[in-house]
Amino acid sequence: MDELFDLKNDLSATIDRLPQLPHGKWIQRALETILRLAQTDIDRLDWKILSASIGDMERAFQVFYPYRHIRKVAVFGSARTPETMPEYQLAYDFAQAIAQQGFMTITGAGGGIMAAANAGAGAENSFGLNIQLPYEQGANKYIAGDPKSIPFKYFFTRKLFFLRESDAVALFPGGFGTQDEALETLTLCQTGRYGPVPLVLIDKRGGTYWRDWDSYLRQHLAATGLIGAADLQLYTITDDIQVAAQVIRNFYRVYHSSRYVGAEFVMRLKVAIRDRDLDVLNHEFSDLVASGKIVQTTALAGEEEDNEIAHLPRLVFKFDRRDFGRLYQMIGNINQMGIDPCIDTHPESK
Repeated sequence: MDELFDLKNDLSATIDRLPQLPHGKWIQRALETILRLAQTDIDRLDWKILSASIGDMERAFQVFYPYRHIRKVAVFGSARTPETMPEYQLAYDFAQAIAQQGFMTITGAGGGIMAAANAGAGAENSFGLNIQLPYEQGANKYIAGDPKSIPFKYFFTRKLFFLRESDAVALFPGGFGTQDEALETLTLCQTGRYGPVPLVLIDKRGGTYWRDWDSYLRQHLAATGLIGAADLQLYTITDDIQVAAQVIRNFYRVYHSSRYVGAEFVMRLKVAIRDRDLDVLNHEFSDLVASGKIVQTTALAGEEEDNEIAHLPRLVFKFDRRDFGRLYQMIGNINQMGIDPCIDTHPESK
């Protein structure tokens, strides 16, 4: 009874404070959703799923919040890769290289490729999103016990935070889980539900794991029209970790981030591009524009909550929201446009 009394008082106090809270509108919507569910006939299991998933998200939100301005790379790959395999060393070296560039690493906290990436980045530059399984999935020694090791009950909440928090994805050879992560990431990139971010598929020197996978996509999906040809531009395959690290860094050379404000697609840039470069974009990527033109401007009125990056220049246009592979090509072109190297800022800031 005491717990129920305390809950009632906490709820009343929170509701009274809603108008003053910075995110009061969203807190109200969350409370209204739970209240509506409480008035319907759903099962005990439904409430257990809801409660546990909110608990997963609560822990992850709190852990990631202090690091929200540091760019991160999600690393996927087999939990079964032994230390003697070249892929293990490759993952270690890759994580070490991107840590030196200012990125943090997010892994599934397990063994194999995940352990190698946590070891290479170091615990101070790592997150581990662990999930309890009957076998294979204890937290590896490089992240176990660290405050940035987060236990998840559900795969779907774990996947949410992998992609919500990452600014790039690196995939190493793996089994069903890795294939699932690769295809789900591509699906979300292709449909605009995630990104734009760089996606690199890394194999050992001379390896064919991702090349064979790519051939399947080209022969059975692209050639038959099940995906568009530009969708193959969503990822880069390499057996060189320096190339992989450079692909990620170059993605944020000029491009910073993007969002929608109403019908407008707003692309934030680290520096303004030249008028002649803007003309090139309007000529080469007119197929992405539903109406009007690509224009360069300052922050829009609907971006008030993004005041920390309000000073950045913007490219704004009505994106048709169809061909995200072409959008990635456009970002690649923007990142190659000539700027003074002295203003090529460190990638960790976002």
